[in-house]
Amino acid sequence: MTKPQTYENRGKSARVLEQPYLLLILAPLFWGGNVVAAKMVVGEIDPFLLLAARCVGATLFIYPFAWRFVAADWGVIRRTWPLVMGYGALGYALYNVLLYVGLTTTTAVNSSIETGALPMMILLANFIIFRVRASWLQILGVAIAISGVMLTATHGDPARLLTLDINMGDGFVLLACLTYTAYTLALRFRPQMHMMSFMAVAFTGAAITGLIMLQLFGPGLASFSTLPSMSPAVWAVLVYVAIFPSMFSQVAYARGVELVGPNRAAPSHNLIPVFGALGSVILLGERLEPYHYLAAAIIIGGIVLAEWAARRT
Repeated sequence: MTKPQTYENRGKSARVLEQPYLLLILAPLFWGGNVVAAKMVVGEIDPFLLLAARCVGATLFIYPFAWRFVAADWGVIRRTWPLVMGYGALGYALYNVLLYVGLTTTTAVNSSIETGALPMMILLANFIIFRVRASWLQILGVAIAISGVMLTATHGDPARLLTLDINMGDGFVLLACLTYTAYTLALRFRPQMHMMSFMAVAFTGAAITGLIMLQLFGPGLASFSTLPSMSPAVWAVLVYVAIFPSMFSQVAYARGVELVGPNRAAPSHNLIPVFGALGSVILLGERLEPYHYLAAAIIIGGIVLAEWAARRT
């Protein structure tokens, strides 16, 4: 749990922070935009360089806002910084680099639909690992939702699973989803500190991890020297992914949860694939194939069944 936050009256920004449903729309809008933005610059920037630049940029951006919270939580941070940095390495760096690598060989529409099953994957993992109670209807809903993901990953031909004939890009996106599922489950062991302190230290861990991966698996740290000569589109994407899905979405979602509670806020995650798919069609010109509609209907049906069963219980 994060500590309650206080917000001073600062005009328009303060009014926005008092609108829970606007905040719970903005957060998935920014997260869904992460997929579209990364796909826009495929071929122009290496995915490992994109990840490293994003994490370094996000870390530099957040510290002016977070330093006073870091100072207040310094005692906790000093004892737990390896764990908190590990959250950043897993949930921010590894998740996003797998997503970015996957986007080099699959569509943004596919990626958006596949990430739409994350809440169901988290529910299933909680049930398996931590024995968090779930009804059979909830488990059925999870199974239905994940079958929709498999339909997307096999491009409408589930028989391809028998020969493991899955597009490599879709495979990386599914690995990214598993990584974020592990990150979410690990959050139950998160040290007690302000959300801004947690984000600042976690982003630092993500930045260090991103730089290491860039050196080991990408074009190397020297590739940062190529950024000044890159196109305005690449720079626009770098600014977007370093600020909006990294910080603003986290703050918006946390504030929305604070105002309406986690149960009423949780369904907003289902808007991520909606915004991602719409952005892919509108901004990237990607086509929606018949299996996309079928997979989306299956995933939505599974989510509705699981949430109806949870409310009924």
